[in-house]
Amino acid sequence: MELKVKKQGSFEYVEEGQGPVLIILHGLFGALSNFKEVVSHFSANYTLVIPIMPIYTMPMLDTNVKRLGDFLAEFIEFKGYEHVSLLGNSLGGHVGLIYTAAHPNKVQRLILTGSSGLYENAFGGSYPRKSDYNFIKSRVEYTFYDPATASKELVDEVFEIVNNKLKAIRIISLAKSAIRHNMANELPKMNLPVCLIWGKNDHITPPEVATEFRALLPNSTLYWVENCGHAPMMERPSEFNSLLQGWLESTQLA
Repeated sequence: MELKVKKQGSFEYVEEGQGPVLIILHGLFGALSNFKEVVSHFSANYTLVIPIMPIYTMPMLDTNVKRLGDFLAEFIEFKGYEHVSLLGNSLGGHVGLIYTAAHPNKVQRLILTGSSGLYENAFGGSYPRKSDYNFIKSRVEYTFYDPATASKELVDEVFEIVNNKLKAIRIISLAKSAIRHNMANELPKMNLPVCLIWGKNDHITPPEVATEFRALLPNSTLYWVENCGHAPMMERPSEFNSLLQGWLESTQLA
């Protein structure tokens, strides 16, 4: 299915389906197409919403992960959602955690996959070979278990971003702020149901990160996806959707 972007006020977002609201939070290099299979699978029973985070439009001094949490709060208030579930990949998971910590009564369920917030092996603090297409291609491939998942379209997109000075500076700023913003002390206070779906071969947020999330989040369930890297919803969409559907059904709220 083709995801159509809506514009309302100062926000741009995708909204598909009907039912309880499930907000999807993308990562630093998170194209909307990363979640096409999730939206297609769940839109019959949920309202799937993907707000496009202002990664490249925030004021430079405010380009940090905390500000993205504030942006999510502004978006949810703008839309008038009383309760939501959040699904975040990579930096998006971190944003979801920040919002949940600040607004615990708003979030009913939280799904994290390859989330930052504890530790991550970032794409890079700098790009010493940013003009080398093959180098960037190898770094994108490193995200996945199967390098073929790194399509030319995805590599081209990342190559354009890291060779755009203003975009690259913001990416580096956000990556560094995510590393600084460790949430280990806040996680034990989050009592909502949390689903962790993790690639067993994730090099960016390795399996020990998922294990630590499981230990710190008091009401969390961890599912492993074999032969899978940092983005299970892209690399193993059928398995990801099946695991998530089962968990959602087991944690249905009145």
